[in-house]
Amino acid sequence: MYRNDLIYHCAADFKSGGGIQTYLKSLFQHQGHGVSHELIDSLKTVDQGQFKLLHVHEQQMLWQLTGECPAVFTTHNHSSYCPSGTRYLATTGLSCDRALSPLGCAWGHFIDGCGSRRPHQVWQNLKNSYHDLSILQKHKIPVIAASEFVQNQLIRHGLPAERVMTLHYGISEPKISHEPLTRDIHQAKRILYVGRVVPYKGLDWLLKSLATVDPHIYLDIAGDGWDRPRIEKLAEELGVAQRIVWHGWCENVKLESLYRQCFALVFPSLWPEPAGLVTLEAYTRYRPVIASNLGGIPEHIRSDQTGILITANHVNQLASAITELSSNFSKSREMGKQGYALFSENFTMNHHVDQLQKIYERIIESFSIRNPIR
Repeated sequence: MYRNDLIYHCAADFKSGGGIQTYLKSLFQHQGHGVSHELIDSLKTVDQGQFKLLHVHEQQMLWQLTGECPAVFTTHNHSSYCPSGTRYLATTGLSCDRALSPLGCAWGHFIDGCGSRRPHQVWQNLKNSYHDLSILQKHKIPVIAASEFVQNQLIRHGLPAERVMTLHYGISEPKISHEPLTRDIHQAKRILYVGRVVPYKGLDWLLKSLATVDPHIYLDIAGDGWDRPRIEKLAEELGVAQRIVWHGWCENVKLESLYRQCFALVFPSLWPEPAGLVTLEAYTRYRPVIASNLGGIPEHIRSDQTGILITANHVNQLASAITELSSNFSKSREMGKQGYALFSENFTMNHHVDQLQKIYERIIESFSIRNPIR
């Protein structure tokens, strides 16, 4: 039985992997005052008027809101203004900057390869995005964006600026303690990639760069995906297959070990990541980040202080960044330490929850003013 004096999080799929689930698991470990530890996975048959506030995290549950109680929607991706959800044009290998429109997005799907080419799916994706924006407008639901990049996209697509706010992710520190980079680990010359193995994550670009740097530099890949066979073939063609270790999806202990043995994390996305939790994960392990200057990624990196930002899909820039950190122990170590300091100041889950509590209070107060009878 739900209590009407508590705030509830709403997400239909909490147990599978992915960024939303990683964030929610950490959030539930640091719950603020007055927030239930019970997750709501459907609002279809629930009296929404009973709740103090509903915090929605998934698109389908957004559609179930009735406007009977205060609510806030965190958009963890681009789906509310991008039918494919990627803002990535596979045909050109570039990120998309088009505004949502039937003609432009149909062209993107069928010609630029930004998503499914099945007409029914394209039409459904378009309907979903427009429905998101319609629900947010109709019920005047405030929106939390994971980055200023996403916030600006939402405002660009018609949401009032006063109802869209940025709250960067927070994460929990790892249970296994880490320390700043040591000279022995730096001299082992290992870089790390963590993420899905799909085209828009940029592994092609990373492998091409690996082929041009010191042949003693090795790459550990923690992740898997449907594009792995093609990437393995590319590694053979480039002559770097023997310098790559595929670890697949890693459990916590294994992943901690991979972070511990690398001198830098490489985050080579070709699509404009809404945020990029992996950057924060590297910071908590005292490791610098080499990353694409796209989407919400730059908001988590202080270039030349906690990492190096580079132009997406620029092989020479990525190779130069890897070479710079692989040949400069002091700089790599100092960047890692500054990354940890940046995390401690701005991106802890405790800091995130404190900011979230303030947002909740403002939304509840505003709803009461608009609905004085309740």
